[in-house]
Amino acid sequence: MNAQAKVVTKRTSVHGGGETNAHNSYFVTFEFDSGDRLELQVKGQEYGQLVEGDNGELQFQGTRYLGYTRYRNYI
Repeated sequence: MNAQAKVVTKRTSVHGGGETNAHNSYFVTFEFDSGDRLELQVKGQEYGQLVEGDNGELQFQGTRYLGYTRYRNYI
């Protein structure tokens, strides 16, 4: 499914213990035009590229993140 959405928050979660067994999970919350929000787990690379306040088209299937295409802002 594709839908227009805004990036509203980002967070990380650390699982496991110790320096070698720790695992990071990355989550991004998107807000749709309707005001509904959806938090999806994303890969670290995607997490780094998404910025709070970004507007674009979210591609997802249920609770699975597939991609995000940022709209370009023209001045």
